Amino acid sequence: MDKTTERIYQFIERGFDISIDSRQIDKNNIFFALKGPVFDANDYAREALEKGAAIAVVDKKDLPDLPGFVRVKNVLETLQDLARHHRSTLKIPVIGITGTNGKTTTKELISTVLSSKYKSLCTPGNFNNHIGLPLTILKVTPHHQIAVIEMGANHLGEIDLLSSIAQPTCGIITNVGKAHLEGFGSFENIIITKTELYRHIVKKNGLVFVNKDNDILMDHLKDHSRIVSYGKKPDADISGSVVNSQPFLDISFSDNRQNNQQKTEYQIKSKLVGVYNFENIMAAVAIGLHFGVHPNDITTAIESYQPVNSRSQFKETAKNKIIWDAYNANPTSMSLALENFAQTEGSGKVVILGDMLEMGDNSVPEHQAIINQLEKMQLDLIILVGNDFSKCKTASENIKAFETTTEASLWFENNDVTGSTLLVKGSRGIQLENLEKYL
Repeated sequence: MDKTTERIYQFIERGFDISIDSRQIDKNNIFFALKGPVFDANDYAREALEKGAAIAVVDKKDLPDLPGFVRVKNVLETLQDLARHHRSTLKIPVIGITGTNGKTTTKELISTVLSSKYKSLCTPGNFNNHIGLPLTILKVTPHHQIAVIEMGANHLGEIDLLSSIAQPTCGIITNVGKAHLEGFGSFENIIITKTELYRHIVKKNGLVFVNKDNDILMDHLKDHSRIVSYGKKPDADISGSVVNSQPFLDISFSDNRQNNQQKTEYQIKSKLVGVYNFENIMAAVAIGLHFGVHPNDITTAIESYQPVNSRSQFKETAKNKIIWDAYNANPTSMSLALENFAQTEGSGKVVILGDMLEMGDNSVPEHQAIINQLEKMQLDLIILVGNDFSKCKTASENIKAFETTTEASLWFENNDVTGSTLLVKGSRGIQLENLEKYL
């Protein structure tokens, strides 16, 4: 580190918290003046100091010289360099996790399991990008025994950058699917980017947890021996099966690394909906077992996990039963959600779907493919919300398309949906939660 970065790190060592929002400054914060697409926090650095920040890290050249300003060449790169240095001082396992679908749920399940035995830290919320990840790393203290770090990406090379900061000792890719195609350009580029995590770990002969049912992921590890596999296949290190999925997912698992005469089967009754969550639960089981968490404690931890933020939630209102999964959506996750809903028991089945965002040139064909899948299902009503769904063709009379949730709301005000089983799925930007009061 250069002398300026070292000076900033001394504040971090003393326990000063980092803030990137001048509206939320506590006394003795370190304010990092980051630039956004429509704002420059350098313009609020003086305000941060007035509110009590110990220092403000800035990079705008025409700012006046004020006591408390620490000038650097690039605020974001300084934040990332500080996190790299801080990570190099830590002597604990760091689990890196990425994937197209399920990474946040898997992260939370892993953290829940590990927290039953260790003082752990995991990525809060969606702090999984080039800003959120270094902020998370800098929150790891000498008191933590293990860290679970989520890594998100929407363009080539991003997982490589995040891995260089987090320096994971082991890791997991939940899966690879079609998401953020606008940024990646192709499905092949998604695979290249996600597997950057593998390359970092393999280079250091680290440990990889892998779903043995996923041929793409297994193929990328064919030359690496340090793996713990999980999945439905009986020859996986940790194998499991779906016991029930109505409405919540129950699974069984066993540790095949043990002597066959001692092998015990355990059952988990989760509060998650969707068979697609099987692999997320199994990932948490495999990682928990590797780190010495007793199977009974793993079971208790996962059974206590309650999904939030419109991720794989089951809600029962005065009118309907609802599978609410509208935090995010891409072609892979939406198709899996529809496959699961087709197997879900219930009468008066209704699907409400919002556009899948960040699809780029692939948007209309990918939305059309979802409509084609819908037309093969036995559904009473299909509500589509968003500009791209509205552009697609359909011959089904039970499909109603609206460009916005406002238009859909007007329809619901005059049409009561009751006594039904619903699936609500879409990208967060479509704001399908605005329809919840009608359901």
